[in-house]
Amino acid sequence: MRVLVLGGYGAVGRPLVERLRAAGDSVVAAGRDPVRADRVVDLRDLDSYRGALEQVDVVVNASGAEDPRLAALAGAAGAAFIDVTASTEYIARLCNTEQSGPVVVDAGLAPGLTSLLAVAVAGAGPIDLAVLLGAGEQHGAAAVAWTYGLLGHRFRADDGMVRNYSGPAVFELPGYGRRRMYRADFSDQHTLTRELGVPVRTYFAVDSRLATAGLAALTWVPGAARMPRGLHFPGSDGWLVLARPHTGPARWARGHNQSRATALVAAAAVRRATRLEAGVHPLHRVLALADFASEPEFELGP
Repeated sequence: MRVLVLGGYGAVGRPLVERLRAAGDSVVAAGRDPVRADRVVDLRDLDSYRGALEQVDVVVNASGAEDPRLAALAGAAGAAFIDVTASTEYIARLCNTEQSGPVVVDAGLAPGLTSLLAVAVAGAGPIDLAVLLGAGEQHGAAAVAWTYGLLGHRFRADDGMVRNYSGPAVFELPGYGRRRMYRADFSDQHTLTRELGVPVRTYFAVDSRLATAGLAALTWVPGAARMPRGLHFPGSDGWLVLARPHTGPARWARGHNQSRATALVAAAAVRRATRLEAGVHPLHRVLALADFASEPEFELGP
């Protein structure tokens, strides 16, 4: 497979490139830095992006750039497009843009693996998704900006308008015990609510209780989304995602290094993307939880 990875030397892009090359794929790590990139591509200049699409089978967007034209141009060049973003508004714009090639969205840890867990427990009632990330990990700039950018903003859900990092619920998390978690606007909950026909709600926390409480407090502070992003809290690089159905047992997955986990999920999507029809495909229509049963870096339970 010939793969172009946008943001190919970033927190997600670097392990993604490594995994694809280990599988024998021909991979080009693209970005603005001529020292770290195999090919210089400035996504503010779509001509440089168009030039990089020649003889490419799959484009993976790990850059954090949210421009629907990137997917459209990939499709016009005969390439599939995969995006790891968690942004609800951007995913909606992708879905509302005519696509001439296959586009896979929600292709990471959260959203992504969370969707596969939700499908695995789906039944007649609502599903709660829990996303716990390690505060000690050096997350990518795009992920940090997205997390802080939710502060103070509200999103539309099945139960009305919800403020990010409010509406707490308590979860029993394997290895972490009882944790208070807060609603957050991950994109896959909206798609799953429509497609599964039951309310799906995502709750978020980091392993630092202090940092989680800080997000819950800051979401009520005007302008908090623009606060400096250099704050660091003690914590690990562990992560856990869990789907809790209305009745029956929960399913979960855990591991270390959220950025690497996102890369591993995206790499699995690369294997399937070129077989898909033109249009937007959420990850749960492309992969299943069983596809990761033998992934040594994921622990699945129960």
